[in-house]
Amino acid sequence: MGYINVIDDSLLMSRNFTLNLIQVMNSHDFSQTKILVVGDVMLDQYWTGRAGRISPEAPVPVVKVADETVRGGGAANVALNVADLGAQVKLMGVIGEDSFGAQLNQVLKDAQVNADWVFSESGTICKLRVLSHHQQLIRMDFETTVPEMAAQQLAEAVEKHVMDYDVLLISDYAKGALQFVERMIAAANQANVPVLIDPKGNDFSRYAGATLVKPNQGEFELIMGTCIDEADLIEKAQRLLEQVDIEALLVTRSEHGMVLIERQADPTLLKSRAQEVFDVTGAGDTVIATLATAFGSGLSLPKSVNLANVAASIVVGKVGTSTVSLAELEEQLRLATRHKGYASMSEEEVLTLIQVAQQQGEKVVFTNGCFDLLHSGHVRYLNEASRRGDRLVVAVNSDESVRQLKGDARPIVPLEGRMELLSALSCVDWVLPFSESTPERLICKLKPDVLVKGGDYQPEDIAGAGCVWASGGEVAVLSFWDGYSTTRLVDKIQAEERHREV
Repeated sequence: MGYINVIDDSLLMSRNFTLNLIQVMNSHDFSQTKILVVGDVMLDQYWTGRAGRISPEAPVPVVKVADETVRGGGAANVALNVADLGAQVKLMGVIGEDSFGAQLNQVLKDAQVNADWVFSESGTICKLRVLSHHQQLIRMDFETTVPEMAAQQLAEAVEKHVMDYDVLLISDYAKGALQFVERMIAAANQANVPVLIDPKGNDFSRYAGATLVKPNQGEFELIMGTCIDEADLIEKAQRLLEQVDIEALLVTRSEHGMVLIERQADPTLLKSRAQEVFDVTGAGDTVIATLATAFGSGLSLPKSVNLANVAASIVVGKVGTSTVSLAELEEQLRLATRHKGYASMSEEEVLTLIQVAQQQGEKVVFTNGCFDLLHSGHVRYLNEASRRGDRLVVAVNSDESVRQLKGDARPIVPLEGRMELLSALSCVDWVLPFSESTPERLICKLKPDVLVKGGDYQPEDIAGAGCVWASGGEVAVLSFWDGYSTTRLVDKIQAEERHREV
């Protein structure tokens, strides 16, 4: 079965994988990515109001409707998600020349989504949901299966235009628009355009030739049987890939996250990042839209899937069919790099954190010290240092370098303990050790925006000042808090011990 790569929302995820995603996103321009979305489109209507009593006519709540909203559903919601991520998108589907179709057109027009329709007498599919206090009370569907002639016209339109796009994204809701999906996939393969599919039904052979198919676990188990654990799921997914000639499967598992299985790579397990779930309506649309946009921009499948996982954690916190914007996605990734308590980090990891912060316009402050027996003088100094910028990096002398500076009796607190205490301070973002007599090499490597020291230094005498000035930064001397000293604390403790012995 091979090695399984497990990626979760732990500190490892925050420091390494998420940082890499932010860097990649900063270097990728989604606005140049062109996605063709094809599938079953529908209008989602929401009637919202207060349910304050039970009907005398039947044991059902009476909802006093106070608000009516309309949104794009199905493949239309997928296209809206792609547009909200900043990519170029065209939507192809089948609708009717009716009021539902007119409303759907307006929703897409407002979002600047370009739509190319096949019109059919079957009309526009509409799903009407009645909600009260964020709870769905009933859903009413207005739909007729798309006729074969309209589905054939849709396939012909895809065959004509697919070569102009970076990704063909197929959204199958089993409403009849994709009766000729095999022709669409063949045309995309002929044009060397990747095909990503959100599937329906228990016959995946019709998706043969696709780059990736994204079933949820229930849909997957309808085909391959119940999975007793993750290993069983992976084994069955690998078997399905061979049976139906698909390059990759992404099995979404609700609160259990996602599993990506590729033919030519080890499986990747991603744990759910959602904190609070209000509504899963349309979450699958957000996942496939984010995945397609990221993959179409040049990201690998694992990185694209992880971005889709982040997007899913955002959208399930919204009510109704919703989208996730590029700004929301970037902010969620940035939050993962914020202060989260103690974690031993390498110089390379801290360097990446600093570069990400600086790319986001944040000012990074650097200071250093022994910080043996952390006291209020240290805290006051670090709070003052943090106010000089947006992020504070603290470099801590190794045990050996403290001994060289303070004598063999020091440090009192070992390095790991000193770093853990510093990391617990809200004003400190990142902590790392250094072993040299001065942190000059480290400062020159990290290139902070502001270098600070406390005491009676002159700026030019501070180690690393030259490197900071050379890179356009500033060097500052902060307040010296008289009366606060680790040495004095040690002397006082020792004096009290001697007094007790006497």
